[in-house]
Amino acid sequence: MFQIIWIILAGLVIGLLARLILRGRQDIPIWLTVALGIVGALVGNVIASAIGVRHTGGVDWIRHILQVGVAVGLVAVVAPLWATRHTHGSDRHQRHTAGRL
Repeated sequence: MFQIIWIILAGLVIGLLARLILRGRQDIPIWLTVALGIVGALVGNVIASAIGVRHTGGVDWIRHILQVGVAVGLVAVVAPLWATRHTHGSDRHQRHTAGRL
């Protein structure tokens, strides 16, 4: 149980750092920020393992930078898709209900 809480907290921190690094506004919900942070952490760990820097003698700065970097890339790709999806959906809903009382 504690592991799940730790994964969610790490995903939140990594996702928020990714959103802070990106310029501009990202209109994505907090649950999606956490999910992208979790995926960024997992993929960053895989990359760190592949290049041999996952476990070092101290703070694993390279691994953390890779995790946040992957999360930045994910937020940069997903945020515009999320905004486009919800913009078109609300326009369609407004046109579909126009004229009805």
